[in-house]
Amino acid sequence: MSVESLFLQCSVEKLGQFVDRIEVCLGRLTEDQLWARGQANENAVGNLVLHLAGNVRQWILSSLGGQPDHRDRDAEFAARAGVTSGELSGRLRDTVKQAAQIISGLSTAQLTNTYEIQNYRVSGVQAVYHVVEHFAQHTGQIIFATKMLTGEDLGFYRHLRNPAHQELVP
Repeated sequence: MSVESLFLQCSVEKLGQFVDRIEVCLGRLTEDQLWARGQANENAVGNLVLHLAGNVRQWILSSLGGQPDHRDRDAEFAARAGVTSGELSGRLRDTVKQAAQIISGLSTAQLTNTYEIQNYRVSGVQAVYHVVEHFAQHTGQIIFATKMLTGEDLGFYRHLRNPAHQELVP
């Protein structure tokens, strides 16, 4: 397997893992918790999910996949309610599923081509890397917020408590 193939496969797998974890969080939060903000300048979990879907659509579906870009980034952060956890989960999973198809099919030319996204000039590799990194950062915020709001251990690393458990996913 080539390094290029490994990079693309790992990127798709990581995005899937992050969506799975976000869905666990969404399933644990009430509607009030989903849109709770500590301060006016903070983002609620709902805003972060809207933002992730928008970012993936813009950077992968539009820029690398050629779909029209209709993103309203400010609206992602301005929302205060109106979208349920189920709707957020469905929107995010659908967006990542589409992105995974695009990422999996990227050619060397697409990975080395230069794109202008949000006034940044980036290669296809940089665009994919940005999306995975950005998704990871906000997934961590969502997990942290969920733990703070619920007081629960989400169990993502329970396998570390049992060394005999062989299913290890970093």
